[in-house]
Amino acid sequence: MTSLEQQIQQFTLYLQVERDVSPHTLSAYRSDLAQMLAFVIREKGEDVSAHDVDHLLLRRFLAGLSKDAKKSSIGRKLAAIRSFFRFLLRRGLIARNPAELVATPKKEQLLPFHLDIDQATAMMEAPDLLQKYGLRDRAILELLYSSGLRVSELTGLNISELDLASGMVRVTGKGGKERIVPVGNRALEALQEYIDQRSDDQVKGPLFLNTRGGRINRRSVARVVDAHVTMIAAFKRISPHTLRHTFATHMLEGGADLRAIQELLGHASLSTTQKYTHVSIDRLMEVYDKAHPKAHTKSGE
Repeated sequence: MTSLEQQIQQFTLYLQVERDVSPHTLSAYRSDLAQMLAFVIREKGEDVSAHDVDHLLLRRFLAGLSKDAKKSSIGRKLAAIRSFFRFLLRRGLIARNPAELVATPKKEQLLPFHLDIDQATAMMEAPDLLQKYGLRDRAILELLYSSGLRVSELTGLNISELDLASGMVRVTGKGGKERIVPVGNRALEALQEYIDQRSDDQVKGPLFLNTRGGRINRRSVARVVDAHVTMIAAFKRISPHTLRHTFATHMLEGGADLRAIQELLGHASLSTTQKYTHVSIDRLMEVYDKAHPKAHTKSGE
């Protein structure tokens, strides 16, 4: 057994006994460090220690992973390696942490998928109102799209938090923070019809009920979306969160201020909201290319 391998075992034992990390986290650290160890042995030979590892070697290791692994996965491996060498540094076993000289790869900017206006309209009209849960399903879809709520916020709503007269709903978001969110007319109508058909003993408590009369949960809301998405022939599988993305994108395309959208979505940071500007710019360029007479004119013509 190499000195480096022994040190990795000491580190994982430390994580398990002293840090009491979860089995999943411990398994991930072991896997990442074993992958690094195998690379170092191939590069340096069997008789290898932590002193033989420098930042250039670590960069070559991570660069070799970039063909098959996502940047987020590479970033996680680098974080595990940094923690390992930090452990050795604190114990005086190495003079410096070579991983600190390796830059963390930037995460991929995954643009949120959203429905276009026609798809969103078709989605809202998909529930069959003559079916038993048709009014409820339409109200769920309309509220998700109209107000951009998180699924957890929607399932946590009580009837008392909905003000149909003023067109507002009081939402409890992440960290228990409350915010007031407007509700569009179409959603208000759908909510009113849904509430009106409920029995008298259900006019208090949870806003949306499951088939057993209790509060609806996230999985049930996902099933509602799944049940009606086939009606619009969307080319991607969508989730309840897709309607939140759709709300934000359509608001931005309609001229809403980014700060206002941040408040409506309940984002703590504006940087979280700014991802929607990429979607809007893509749409803007698409419109420009189709509409502007000079968009496709070659230079010199």
